Amino acid sequence: MDEMLRYTLMRLGIFAGCLVVVWALVYFGLAPRGLGDSNGLWIVLLALLISAPISFVVLRNERDRASERIVRRVERAKANLEANRSQEDAADDTARAQSRPSGRTQTS
Repeated sequence: MDEMLRYTLMRLGIFAGCLVVVWALVYFGLAPRGLGDSNGLWIVLLALLISAPISFVVLRNERDRASERIVRRVERAKANLEANRSQEDAADDTARAQSRPSGRTQTS
């Protein structure tokens, strides 16, 4: 499985776990409810606030692995672009050399 997808799914899992815990805490009155009809938004925001630092610490190795793969992909793409650019430059130089007059002048 792709490292970024794995990291994303793990992060979503941590968020979902936090969401369930925060919902239970609010439902049983152990955490404050939102104002008016904002209770659902309050639960989601509180779950995001709690899951972010947990994900940062717990998923450090996964994040590092994913970023290393991204760096390798970017470096490979840069190398491919440079190789293509070199081929285009060589083809352009060849075409220009072939279109130059050979140094002879035609007389009528």
